[in-house]
Amino acid sequence: MHLKNIHPTKILILFLITLLVLTGCTSTETSLSEQTDQDQVVDSLPETASGQEASQAADVTFTLITTLGSSGMAFEGVGGVIDGVVNPDLLVSPGDIVELILINGDGIEHDVTIPDIGVHTKHITKKDASDQVTFSVEADGVYNYYCSLPGHRQAGMQGNLVVGNAVVDQKPGSAVEPEEQAAAAHEEGYTSQPETSEAETNEAAQQSEIASVVRDPIDLPAPLEARGPENIRYDIEAVELEGQLADGTTYTYWTFDSKVPGPFLRVRAGDTVEIHLKNREDSTMAHSIDLHAVTGPGGGAAVTQVAPGEEKWFSFQALNPGLYVYHCATPMVAHHIANGMYGLILVEPEEGLPEVDREFYVMQGELYTQEPFGSKGQQQFDVNKLLAEQPEYFLFNGAVGALTNEYPMHANVGETVRIFFGVGGPNFTSSFHVIGEIFDHVYDQASITSNPLTDVQTTLVPAGGATVVDFGVEVPGRYILVDHALSRAERGLTGYLVVEGDPVPEIFFSEETPGGDGH
Repeated sequence: MHLKNIHPTKILILFLITLLVLTGCTSTETSLSEQTDQDQVVDSLPETASGQEASQAADVTFTLITTLGSSGMAFEGVGGVIDGVVNPDLLVSPGDIVELILINGDGIEHDVTIPDIGVHTKHITKKDASDQVTFSVEADGVYNYYCSLPGHRQAGMQGNLVVGNAVVDQKPGSAVEPEEQAAAAHEEGYTSQPETSEAETNEAAQQSEIASVVRDPIDLPAPLEARGPENIRYDIEAVELEGQLADGTTYTYWTFDSKVPGPFLRVRAGDTVEIHLKNREDSTMAHSIDLHAVTGPGGGAAVTQVAPGEEKWFSFQALNPGLYVYHCATPMVAHHIANGMYGLILVEPEEGLPEVDREFYVMQGELYTQEPFGSKGQQQFDVNKLLAEQPEYFLFNGAVGALTNEYPMHANVGETVRIFFGVGGPNFTSSFHVIGEIFDHVYDQASITSNPLTDVQTTLVPAGGATVVDFGVEVPGRYILVDHALSRAERGLTGYLVVEGDPVPEIFFSEETPGGDGH
């Protein structure tokens, strides 16, 4: 064999395999079945003095490296008959001692598990990190192996261990019912973030310098001046960070530019827009961006699956005026959205929008935590609740109190107000309403080239959808933004619009002094 004919990456991988064998990296986390009856499938191997002894005892060794490409995530075989094969069938004989080595090739958190026989590696989070397990299978059969992180199996990280003369009757990557996903996740005790001890949780709750992820609703670009088509560039960074979910409560958010929602993007119909997405080096996951304003594969997500520390870009022409949602579209897509990866892009018509005095940027989302609403300390994501669509939190702009305590909106009597409102979701439709006000104009479904609806009390906005509402504020007071599915207000979903100015008794009069907002 001539080394000069081998790709450098293959040389590196072969070196790592040799190093693993010599240094003895057999996982201490391997969970082997402890059945004792005659039908026992897995025989637990005796502990050895070194991994080298375990490696020498193996009848067959398989090495898989994780990959991320435009077609999704996968395991790729390294060496031997599986070299270069995506999600290869691993063929063994009953009773063989099998050594399975997993190498992280993309810098994203992964593992490999074969739940039917109780085998799994550790989670490996850094590029070129590795883990290995050694096991034996006595019974003929087809045993599915896959990555247990939510969405990774559905993204393509799935194959088969084929023992004896068993016939593969289901291709890896076949659809998995949500109930099966939830059951598997429950059995594995999976959470996307590492488990935290009670002491660590209490310490996190006591920290006073926890970052705010809340986007100020006035943080949006001004209306565009009249102009022809231009080339516009946006640089966006995917950032994972611990942020304040509520008073005394924190959560590890996944964000665009460290805020929820992501930045408000504003372009004109006919513009050519260049999107650069960078994934910060300390991220544990790949991220991407799908803009509903894009005409092209995946709304851009097909070409922006970005590993930690990398950057990708694409351009598109803004063809259709409107207000559009964008979000991360890396599997499990709903998980990435729920964690905060959504925002709005406005494509103004050539003539622009009617002028108003104030514009605000508000988005609604859901959060799925293991502990119930109101629990203190660092909260963990719950995949079972996500799949069952049972959120603990409903939020405006990313956190409880975002638009009441942190950034209430303000206007003056006599002004006109516009709210760009979207629903990141990932699952629930909003019945958007401002208590004490009537929308003068509603651009239904954010169709800003259609004639607006007039005199609307409540407007429906679906998950992944948006609307634009305009109204005048004629009377001073505090007005509450809600989803009129009002139970959600008890789970964090309220915002304030504070209108200041002199009373206008011809419009509203009472001998009673208003006690707050009446709700």
